[in-house]
Amino acid sequence: MIITTKDIHKSFGDVHVLKGIDMSIAQGEVVSIVGKSGAGKTTLLQIIGTLLHADRGELFILDTEISKLKEKQLARFRNEHIGFVFQFHQLLPEFTALENVCIPALIQGKSMNESQKRAKELLDFLGISHRLEHKPAQLSGGEQQRVAVARALMNNPSIIFADEPSGNLDSKHKTELHELFFTLRNEFNQTFVIVTHDNSLAQLSDRVITMEDGNIVLN
Repeated sequence: MIITTKDIHKSFGDVHVLKGIDMSIAQGEVVSIVGKSGAGKTTLLQIIGTLLHADRGELFILDTEISKLKEKQLARFRNEHIGFVFQFHQLLPEFTALENVCIPALIQGKSMNESQKRAKELLDFLGISHRLEHKPAQLSGGEQQRVAVARALMNNPSIIFADEPSGNLDSKHKTELHELFFTLRNEFNQTFVIVTHDNSLAQLSDRVITMEDGNIVLN
């Protein structure tokens, strides 16, 4: 298994958000996490995405026990093995599409030439190579999301975590993005873990994990 959690708990003040999550996800799976607002979906995604620490429990990613890593080691692990796609894209507005995509590789210490070559290949693969020099405000919502996907893929991560990735897209662009995830999985055998309220995306997934009140009720 590429991701395994054991008895993950998380509270914010008096609110017990996650109440002992046990879960396993295999290499190459596309898994959707669904449930009503407040069920704990995004908190779980942030913990297994290493953005948030659990109060207790164990998290293993690629056979690495995440709680054993110091902050710098964790940042390096995240940069090398994990990509993120968010609902609101999180692109830096002052940078072009090409520059936004290059950022993870530059953080990893790769040269600008190497980074740009990889970024151009990804943007071409995603069908937006004609928008390299455009800034986010000059791109449509669907184009911005493809730039965000390219950025997530930049360091060839083993796992992509996506939080409501199609939440701001119209139906045409939603369908394109959903199909893209499966194309990428089939092409690169990457694992996708997606929090979504979109039933059409969830039903396409290999597996749906349903959460309710901080627990997994269907896995």
